[in-house]
Amino acid sequence: MYKKEIGVNNITMKYKDIYYYRDELKDEFSGVNRKTITVDGNYRYSHGCLWKATSWVLYRLIMTPVAFAYMKLHFSLRIIGREKLKGHGGEGYFLYGNHTQMPGDGYMPTCITFPKRDVVVVHPDNVSLPGTRTFMEMIGALPIPNRVSGMGAFLREMQHSLNKGRCVVIYPEAHIWPYYTGIRPFTESSFRYPVLYNRPVFCFTVTYQERKKSPLRLMRRKEREPMITVYVDGPFYPDVHENERQAAKILRNQVYEAMVRRSAHSDCEKIRYVRIETKNR
Repeated sequence: MYKKEIGVNNITMKYKDIYYYRDELKDEFSGVNRKTITVDGNYRYSHGCLWKATSWVLYRLIMTPVAFAYMKLHFSLRIIGREKLKGHGGEGYFLYGNHTQMPGDGYMPTCITFPKRDVVVVHPDNVSLPGTRTFMEMIGALPIPNRVSGMGAFLREMQHSLNKGRCVVIYPEAHIWPYYTGIRPFTESSFRYPVLYNRPVFCFTVTYQERKKSPLRLMRRKEREPMITVYVDGPFYPDVHENERQAAKILRNQVYEAMVRRSAHSDCEKIRYVRIETKNR
């Protein structure tokens, strides 16, 4: 639920939207409403040589340049700390980030991990739009099963990607909150994967900055979009001396603390999020 407030924003933006929420863990503001497909034991994650060759062409020759062009032209993207990933060039690892853009969150990892290829763990909704499922899979969408029978194949595909030296991208907040400048609470459930495979973890934090004023009238529309600066932190390693659940909690806390610290670099707010207090009866 949202409404637009017209007036002067006391931070930087002339206009802002106000989004009202009740639950930080469950509320979604992506606007996506699709008939979700079933991802179970019959879902096909692995494919043949022709499929893989086509996937390489789409990812390298189409997805990658589009990602860089969109993020640079639309948001003047800057990435700080990408050199931290260089020592893991031939090794598969996990990358966690805050979920604040659509379609930007599909493009951002490509810009951060280049030239390494990445796969992005997504909700089945992302591969549910008729006619685009194969394309989404080819450019790296890895849908998490919504049936228990699909977990085995999902985990095997994740391990295969890591063994190939790819980056597995996860948005632990799960739901998109456009332009949100804080870090929402998230559970440790998605951090069991790096514990399971004993792989390093990195995180990236998307922050928003005010654009400088331009005397050109033609530039005013672009000035309403804040600039994006991404901060990369890590590596964080699973604690092999702890059990799986505790090791996942430790990783979660390390990533959350790093992201909260970096989120302080945002200096503008395009959308304000307001909690609706639910009275206990």
